[in-house]
Amino acid sequence: MATSTATGGLRRRLRFGNRGGLAGYFFVAPSIVFLAVFVILPVLGALYYSFTRYDLMNPPEITGFKNYTDLLSDTRYPRAALNTLFYAFGTVPSGTIISLLLAMLINRQIRGMYTFRALFYMPVVSSFVSVSLIWLWMYEPQFGLLNEAMELLGLPRLKWLRSPDTSMLAIVIMSVWKNMGLNMVIYLAGLQGIPPHLYEAAQIDGAGRVSAFFRITLPLLAPTTFFVVIMFFIHALQMFVQVLIMTATSGSFENLGGPIDSTITVVVLIYENGFWFLKMGYASAMSFVLVLVIGAVTLVNARLLRYDAGY
Repeated sequence: MATSTATGGLRRRLRFGNRGGLAGYFFVAPSIVFLAVFVILPVLGALYYSFTRYDLMNPPEITGFKNYTDLLSDTRYPRAALNTLFYAFGTVPSGTIISLLLAMLINRQIRGMYTFRALFYMPVVSSFVSVSLIWLWMYEPQFGLLNEAMELLGLPRLKWLRSPDTSMLAIVIMSVWKNMGLNMVIYLAGLQGIPPHLYEAAQIDGAGRVSAFFRITLPLLAPTTFFVVIMFFIHALQMFVQVLIMTATSGSFENLGGPIDSTITVVVLIYENGFWFLKMGYASAMSFVLVLVIGAVTLVNARLLRYDAGY
């Protein structure tokens, strides 16, 4: 009797495994292997190298926390950190507001609206390299399209990427234009998820469009705004490609992060130390400090953007 009960339990476990449990492991195994080989192991390796002196030519030499303490005396790191924060706080609020306004503008059932949605989304499917090259020509001081338009309006020409006063601002403007389409689509999905009867009830009660926006639209878009801001901030703190393409001179990268380090960011500094000066240990330490900063900023945003929306 006991043998029969044990056999029945084994059969039930096998059936359960064949139906869902075991099959599920087979399906997720490729993703787990990919994550382990190309994400987890490199991260652990970088953590190890952050405590060493490693130049790719010789075996790593353990140095303890020296790479982390060297950050305190690095004269370029504070400037890179400030530029990174300036870029993040310059792109995230403005990009979020513009994306929300565009989403509300195209959230209409009129003829040709799908064409406008596709046009606004086109920069998203373009690579940052190609977009940076296009804007590099637009920012050209002598014959750039932007300066030509400013001259027609009676405004003075600017040396956008050649002046430390406007170089980072130029990159911020380009990045907001590049990313607004993606956030616009996310906000559009959030707007279309708001029940129409809420606006009808507000209209019956005499609420105008402005009042409906602040009392209905904005509160119910809180989860969407939370997602957009968090993801936008994480990507902004890792900004690299724009500086690499728009500040390098004739392919030699002599002025990378210029002029006068006005556009250098933390990731650019990591790239320079790791692949120019072959200070892989120091670059790894900078990378993990950036990870801690991203984690701290994400937690702060999560606390500030807490929401309680339901409908």
